[in-house]
Amino acid sequence: MQTVFLSKEYCIWLLIKNLSTKVDTLSYKTVSANKATVQKEWIVIDATNQVVGRLCARIAMILRGKHKTSYTPHVDCGDNVIVINADKVRFTGNKWAGKEYVRHTGYPGGQRIVTASVLMQKNPIAVVEKAVKGMLPKNRLGAELYRNLHVYSGSEHPHQAQEPKEINLNAIR
Repeated sequence: MQTVFLSKEYCIWLLIKNLSTKVDTLSYKTVSANKATVQKEWIVIDATNQVVGRLCARIAMILRGKHKTSYTPHVDCGDNVIVINADKVRFTGNKWAGKEYVRHTGYPGGQRIVTASVLMQKNPIAVVEKAVKGMLPKNRLGAELYRNLHVYSGSEHPHQAQEPKEINLNAIR
């Protein structure tokens, strides 16, 4: 009978090969959400005396669904968000006069610039909407997520039938 000597590398390879076959029997699988399995809720957020950027960053996170354990990047798994009292938001520093919203009419020399204070007087809803839209993805999914945002300047909204729940933004991280 001959004695067979196995190299150290060959023994390590055999060990790894035997371990890799056992990895297929995991007790858990990564669950990927889809349109049928997503559970969407209606949430009310009061924007009274909230800083625009911080408020809208949390709103965008809720719209995206990143606060849920079933978050999937390519699926609309976020909640429907109702923002009330959008006319009572605030900016820090000198942003009322310094922040500019730029648009273009499409004609030569058609660039139009509006400051935050003028936009707030004309359309207070647009301040929150523009901030949230800028924080969402720039693709079809972002457009679909943006449709889940409902902003109102007063404290009343027409979505009582959906039974929205009011949340504290500081509780969501």
